[in-house]
Amino acid sequence: MEDKPAIKEKGRYQMYFRGTECLNCGHPLKLSDRYCPNCSQANSTKKLSIKDFVDEFFANYFAYDSKLLRTLSALLLKPGRITRDYIDGKRVSYTNPFRFLLSLAIVYFLILGLTGDFDQIDLKPNTAEIADFDLKKTLDTIQYENENEKRRFLVLADSLPISNYIDFVSKKDSVLKADPATYFSSLTDESKTLRILRKQDFFNTVIKNGSIRTYTDALKKYQFIDSQENQFVFTAGRSFAKISANPGDFLRTMISRLPFAVFFFLPLFTLFIWLVYIRKRFNYTDHLIFSFHNTSLLFILLIISYLFDTLFDFNSNWLFLSVFSVYLFQAMRKFYGQNVFKTIVKYLFLNAIFIILATVSTLTLITGNIITY
Repeated sequence: MEDKPAIKEKGRYQMYFRGTECLNCGHPLKLSDRYCPNCSQANSTKKLSIKDFVDEFFANYFAYDSKLLRTLSALLLKPGRITRDYIDGKRVSYTNPFRFLLSLAIVYFLILGLTGDFDQIDLKPNTAEIADFDLKKTLDTIQYENENEKRRFLVLADSLPISNYIDFVSKKDSVLKADPATYFSSLTDESKTLRILRKQDFFNTVIKNGSIRTYTDALKKYQFIDSQENQFVFTAGRSFAKISANPGDFLRTMISRLPFAVFFFLPLFTLFIWLVYIRKRFNYTDHLIFSFHNTSLLFILLIISYLFDTLFDFNSNWLFLSVFSVYLFQAMRKFYGQNVFKTIVKYLFLNAIFIILATVSTLTLITGNIITY
């Protein structure tokens, strides 16, 4: 009896192109098998044409897109429900939480990186311009209503620390230009914290002046001791010199790394969720999926808020963050199934932990980017 496919197919899935053995894994196939039951590869012996390649690309895209729409609708309209479905095994209808969050984070920070006016940050006065700046002469050029108003402004100028800072910059640059080696050796008498800060500032200055380029150049030129401390402050000084020259590029680079920093932060935060709900039947992975879903919703709201602000020139961050706060509370109630009072206590505690960890993670990321820039 002839084995015929139940449904007539078109293109490369026609009967004419069916095989009796999977080209990928070698599993025996029937002519009615559109896909291999062992590895899921399409049962077709036809070589790919450009049309086949394009058709399959868009077919896969729309298959993902349909999952995406179901994920978005469940995430937006049913707080906590999508996580419950996912950990209960209903996963075919939804996108992978990790991949979904990573995609949203990349999209959000990519939008910030491409639309942010970081080049304007580079248009700043350099140290020489600051040193030549005379605040009182500048104030003299302002049109005042009367002499009393002018005197008040001049008195205010005398009280500002900017004059002291300008004097410090001028004196420091003068000493560095006159005898940088002696200046560097004099820093060894300072306390450790102050010594490190001033050494870093020293290397920052001489690198910006073009006196040295590498740590080896600095060792030869200034004859200081080769130590881990000096290597560290040189690296920091060089990074600060690059950042001060191109602060916009530094911010753009740091923003591009933020999506990956999220995935180092969330697993740590999830530990606290697991501890708070330790009596519940959920394991660590269940809590992590809950974190991924709610953070995904946060990024969705941030993207919408950013687009809204760009189109209508309005600061809507507070509105969307308020929506997320209410959403998160509802998600915790429905997913963990506890009463309002317990949820409020745990909600406040976890949000405090979130802010602390986010602050520490941000500072760590900034420090790491400064050192490695």
